[in-house]
Amino acid sequence: MSFSSSTKNELSRLDIKNQCCALAELASIIRTSGTIQISSMNKISLKFSTENAAIARRIFTLVKGLYDTDLEVMVRRNKQLKKNNNYLIIINNKEMTRRILEDVGFLTNSTDSYYTVDYKAPEELIKNRCCKRAYIRGAFLGGGSISNPEKAYHLEFVTNSEEHGKELSRIINSFGLNAKIVMRKENYVVYLKEGEQIVDILNIMGAHQALLKFEDIRVLKDVRNNINRLVNCETANLSKTIDASLRQVENIEYIDSTIGLEKLPKNLQEIALLRLEHRDASLKELGMLLDPPVGKSGVNHRFRRIEDIADKLRRKEN
Repeated sequence: MSFSSSTKNELSRLDIKNQCCALAELASIIRTSGTIQISSMNKISLKFSTENAAIARRIFTLVKGLYDTDLEVMVRRNKQLKKNNNYLIIINNKEMTRRILEDVGFLTNSTDSYYTVDYKAPEELIKNRCCKRAYIRGAFLGGGSISNPEKAYHLEFVTNSEEHGKELSRIINSFGLNAKIVMRKENYVVYLKEGEQIVDILNIMGAHQALLKFEDIRVLKDVRNNINRLVNCETANLSKTIDASLRQVENIEYIDSTIGLEKLPKNLQEIALLRLEHRDASLKELGMLLDPPVGKSGVNHRFRRIEDIADKLRRKEN
């Protein structure tokens, strides 16, 4: 099961404590995944379609708890494509459908022949903080997804209405987050990409188990990245030390084969012999072997002088 599906399953099992929150959650699900069908006889019905059984039960529970109306539930399976079951929940009663859509603020000024659609959530539906949380939860259940945190930090809500996208973004950002909107094909996507903000919105929706799992993965990734950075840094430093040592040994051996190391000043002879003895040692380690000890910059200065002498001998030879 994907991380997104397990998160939705967790949210679908949350207790619905208040009717106001249940209505706010249903209002959001209707706007993100509901389908309104109006026939030529002015018959209006409301449909929900999902491949997630937990979400289907959630919608059934919300509608039944709020309205106690008859619902038609259908399960379909596409055997050719070997897809999951598709759950279809239908409210066929015209008056009940109209009442639900008016209660959630989706239809206004409705008559038998004229309907005005409003994608914005009525303020009275989300005036309480708990109802705002429920509305965001409904949007995630109806059209949201979250990437596996091991691969990327990305949580999004998809809606086919720009008006609803802006409204949803406004509600999310009222919790101090920074949700943004982008258009993808014919849909509008409200998304969050920062790990900390995704943690916050999981907490807002009530997905605490998903939050803990997300945080565990995030901590492990941070530790792994820090270790990789340290290893890369150590490897780079080791490579520099080895390259410098090889160059220094080459210069010392060239001087020895041309004029002899005894021609060098005593302090340069001393460091040259130490380098030949300790080819893997760092400048700091070489400096500690001198008597008296010399700092890293002092050792580096001596090797620069040796390199200058070797370069002059090479130019003279050429």
